[in-house]
Amino acid sequence: MAIINKDTYRKPVIDLTGPEGNAFFLLGTAKRYCGYLDLTSEKTEEILTELKSGDYEHLVSTFDKYFGSAIDLER
Repeated sequence: MAIINKDTYRKPVIDLTGPEGNAFFLLGTAKRYCGYLDLTSEKTEEILTELKSGDYEHLVSTFDKYFGSAIDLER
């Protein structure tokens, strides 16, 4: 048996195959994180527009581009 230290910080994980993986949840999370990052409303709208400018796969890859350092996406 091994004793493993618990990580003090883990990034939140969004399971894309579960209920949190839908486009509306991802867009809401993006908007919330823009607020956490204290981005201007113009920058927030720019990011949200980019997220909505393609299909679901585009949304996921763009979400990862902007928020991948803070949130892990899991399939």
